[in-house]
Amino acid sequence: MTVAHRRIRGRAPSADYWPGFVDAMSSLLLVLIFLLTIFMLTQFFLSQLVSSKDTALEALRSQIAELVSQLALSKQEKADLQTTIATLQASLAEANAEKDRLGAAAGAGSQVAVLQDELSKQKEISNQALAQVELLNQQIAALRRQLAALEEALEASEKRDRESQAQIADLGRRLNAALAQKVQELAKYRSEFFGRLREILGNRPDIEVVGDRFVIQSEILFDSGSAEINPSGVAQLQKIADAVKEIAAEIPNDIQWVIRVDGHTDANPIHTAQFPSNWYLSSARAIAVVNFMAKRGVPPEHLAATGFGEFQPLDTGKSAAAFKRNRRIEFKLTER
Repeated sequence: MTVAHRRIRGRAPSADYWPGFVDAMSSLLLVLIFLLTIFMLTQFFLSQLVSSKDTALEALRSQIAELVSQLALSKQEKADLQTTIATLQASLAEANAEKDRLGAAAGAGSQVAVLQDELSKQKEISNQALAQVELLNQQIAALRRQLAALEEALEASEKRDRESQAQIADLGRRLNAALAQKVQELAKYRSEFFGRLREILGNRPDIEVVGDRFVIQSEILFDSGSAEINPSGVAQLQKIADAVKEIAAEIPNDIQWVIRVDGHTDANPIHTAQFPSNWYLSSARAIAVVNFMAKRGVPPEHLAATGFGEFQPLDTGKSAAAFKRNRRIEFKLTER
């Protein structure tokens, strides 16, 4: 890299409201993404619960249909037995009439005995039919009790299902509200963090806010092809570490946050023993920054390092200025 490539081109400071607008839009986008995620999770768990309830309801309905069918069949058998009993009773009446007629006639003793025997058989058959009817009545009563119990269980299951759906909907609303509140709080601290960095680092042309990220050109922190922080970078990172510690002390403990440090390079390839590719160089620089901040008192559980190589350029051009802008370290205050 030549001296011309490392030279910082100055530009006149100007009032720029665009970063604040982009910051607000990115915060809104984060809220929408979280709400959509929670909505999809809620829908997934609700569909699982409804599916299990539908299976149970379908099984209950199947049992009810089977019991109704058995009840109809029992009623038909009872009707047939009652018809048979009516026929037997009619035959019995005729036999009694015949017995009375024959009993009045002299010399008909043998026929009366035969008719009495036949009458006894008919009475026995009638008693058996009545016993079967009584048994069927008992079975029908038992089936009706089972049917009532199943209908009661079905109604209770449907009631619990409605209550569960109402609870899930209420939980989803409360969770969405809580997440939205946390996102808004984190967005507030992110804006404050960017504002403090602007104040302590000054309005330099090689430091900018892009969306929800604070971007510093690599030349401020590292020499060309190196992942060791230079003296100028030490001074700048110390200021950033101090700002992060101040913000960390203000963020409530129930907000899960992290400072993500992203390393980026330009498209010029590198192939050395230490850095076989731009992936290694960008990752090593991000790790070096994270280690520096952790040693300066930033809680390590709130730090993360990521290397993107040359694959996330800010400027897709092929000029020296575009390459310089793409060689950068980004700081992002985000959810963990």
